[in-house]
Amino acid sequence: MPEQRETEPPSWAAPDTAAEVVRWLAYLGAERRMSAKTVDAYGRDVAQFLAFLAEHLGGAPSLAALTALKAADIRAFMASRRADGIAGRSLMRALAGTRSFSRFLERSGKGNIAALTAVRAPKVPKTLPKPLAVPDARRVVETDARAGEEREPWILARDAAVLALLYGSGLRISEALSLRRQDIPDPGRDDAIRVTGKGNKQRIVPVLQPVLRAVAEYVALCPYDLPPDGPLFVGAKGAALSPRVIQLAMARLRGALGLPDSATPHALRHSFATHLLVRGGDLRSIQELLGHASLSTTQIYTAVDSEHLLAVYRAAHPRA
Repeated sequence: MPEQRETEPPSWAAPDTAAEVVRWLAYLGAERRMSAKTVDAYGRDVAQFLAFLAEHLGGAPSLAALTALKAADIRAFMASRRADGIAGRSLMRALAGTRSFSRFLERSGKGNIAALTAVRAPKVPKTLPKPLAVPDARRVVETDARAGEEREPWILARDAAVLALLYGSGLRISEALSLRRQDIPDPGRDDAIRVTGKGNKQRIVPVLQPVLRAVAEYVALCPYDLPPDGPLFVGAKGAALSPRVIQLAMARLRGALGLPDSATPHALRHSFATHLLVRGGDLRSIQELLGHASLSTTQIYTAVDSEHLLAVYRAAHPRA
């Protein structure tokens, strides 16, 4: 497939289709307020779909050609992606992207790809989140856990502060790294922060005083000026911190603490939700804290709690 930016009209689509793709991507970013990464992913998925159709149909697909597609054409696309080694979850996302484009066409009065609704998405096995045990989660967010590393103290304090926010407030890593200096109160002055989550939706999240102290320690040690409207967390050269840096820091902690591969930065968010649920937190409150749009997304943690109870039962009951 030719290399091309997803925001540009795809050369393997007819002009009318290409124009609608550009309008759709702009709509996703401006009106649906999707992140740039999500828009890029949807753009890639539809570009792959159109590139397949260009070869499958023997010409760049027009809007009329898309409307005339049959279920067999969609199945041929799925089979082609499978042959390329695409897993079920990625294929399901690709179909979600093309269906989003189809709905956009229908709302715009340009027709729709009705064949997409006639084909079932591939079944994807559900995987439960893998939270850390409470003692392990606590060790991860302590600065002392990385005391043996030959890294500057401010960097160790920075990483500990980010991880403390992930576990202490249940933030996504993107949410923690998008915080500005002015978003975090000094210890003792407040106990909540305003977070911008997916779709640029804002929510108020409680923050523990130990977490605020961890952030304050990092700020005091940081060698760079942190203006109020600038990023709170910066990298070694003073630019906004990359999520990859925190992922690598977590990988080092896994080795140092003997944690499983499932102990990732996102696992701290899972741990936050699971530990609250175990301690009696209600699902609606946890949904709000996590910023989930749907309660069904939060309900997966009830299954995690049940798994934990069953594990305790099997390990402790004399007849288990």
